[in-house]
Amino acid sequence: MDIDQIIRSWRKTIALIVTPEGKLVVRAPQRATKAQIQQAIDHHAAWIQAKQQEALLQLARRPALKYQDGEKFWYLGERYPLKISPTAKKPLSFSGEFVLAQAALPKAAAVFTAWYQEHARKLIAPRVMLYAQQFGFQVARIRIGSARTRWGSCSSRGTLSFTWRLVMAPLPVIDYVILHELAHLEHHNHSQAFWGRVAELDPEYKLHRAWLKQHAAQLIIPE
Repeated sequence: MDIDQIIRSWRKTIALIVTPEGKLVVRAPQRATKAQIQQAIDHHAAWIQAKQQEALLQLARRPALKYQDGEKFWYLGERYPLKISPTAKKPLSFSGEFVLAQAALPKAAAVFTAWYQEHARKLIAPRVMLYAQQFGFQVARIRIGSARTRWGSCSSRGTLSFTWRLVMAPLPVIDYVILHELAHLEHHNHSQAFWGRVAELDPEYKLHRAWLKQHAAQLIIPE
């Protein structure tokens, strides 16, 4: 079974991730050997294959966007149409529909990415602080990045990171990911105690988690 990427850090365990594109990403401790990584893959081979098949099915259902009039793009859980404008002054704007300047078409992917990044920063950071204050968490730092294999993460130093793609999801789903990462400030694993804490913070977290799983392959920007 091919490994597409190995990411080493000071984590304690090996984690296997199948991306929305069906690629296998391994997150491993710095001192993990190739034999240990292969053993983990062999042990979870059936799970990996099932996840890859599921990802490929989702990819097949994903529309091939070409940045044309009428195509729809996700924002806060809804899909809004795109309009190409020869007179628009801004590269991209939004008011119930996305308006892309015709002059920006050659770099449409970068323009959309920048727009999502800006709105993710404006939306996510204040909500993190709101929930941190409400539930008594101490957050050291908030980062908005471009991770493709995870929606959020929590470092051992209290930094919470979120991918800008999250802003495509519905607000309750965004809140679930925020609360999920806040819970990691207390539980640095996915133990029963951790999921119990998540359930306290978000009683409907299973629904929100399922929405992300179902739509993950669609929440991207075509390049």
